[in-house]
Amino acid sequence: MLKDITPILQGWDYDPEGVNVRKIIGKDGREKIQMRVDLGLIQMEMTGRPDGERPYGRESLLDYHLERLARHRERHGTDAGFRLSPRECEELRAEGTQYYFRYFSLYHLGDYAGVERDTNRNIRLFDLLRDYAEEESDRLSLEQYRPYILMMNTRARAHQSLEQGWTRRALQQIEEGIRKIEDFAQSYQREDFNAIAEYHIDGLREWAEHIRETDPLTATERRLRQELQEAVAREDYERAARLRDMIRRMSER
Repeated sequence: MLKDITPILQGWDYDPEGVNVRKIIGKDGREKIQMRVDLGLIQMEMTGRPDGERPYGRESLLDYHLERLARHRERHGTDAGFRLSPRECEELRAEGTQYYFRYFSLYHLGDYAGVERDTNRNIRLFDLLRDYAEEESDRLSLEQYRPYILMMNTRARAHQSLEQGWTRRALQQIEEGIRKIEDFAQSYQREDFNAIAEYHIDGLREWAEHIRETDPLTATERRLRQELQEAVAREDYERAARLRDMIRRMSER
């Protein structure tokens, strides 16, 4: 069996300034993701655990520990006493990194549904460690990345709405994402966390403004709202009423 990966990499040079990802068809006939790295490549499954493993017969370690938590609650009537050891936390973080590489790759491939799926999954991982790790260091170990993953989840959801022509829904989803990041920063009140949160909030606000400026529907709505203000200022209430009806119908669409 040929084990040298040189033929696979021929014609696909590593670009340190870009994101080097592609989809391929594996020997099993299923789509897979390849990410080009400096000394080779990373290959990931499109669904399930990215490395294709099934720990404890489950899709992932996260699913296994969530089942453990559910059994604990059923047995004791509470989640009090359920804890994750430092080793379990380390294993869960390593698994979460696999999913990070995949949703990062999927974003650049334009597979936003896959990004939403994997970011939702890793948010559950963040919550599990935050709530049940034995050590405080483990409980906080992923929290610095929460603003980033909330931002990526927001972008994935909003991109899907934009692809369907639902600009207003996309803008609402961006606002929801901003509020979640703001709530995170408020809950910790840490300077380092606040700086990370503000960085991602600014990025989402800039994107929302770009959408408003370039989308024909929102541009039309801005013009109508300006005309509405002018009609009210002139006390032309009949025209103002017609403009309000037009804006309302646009909002309903």
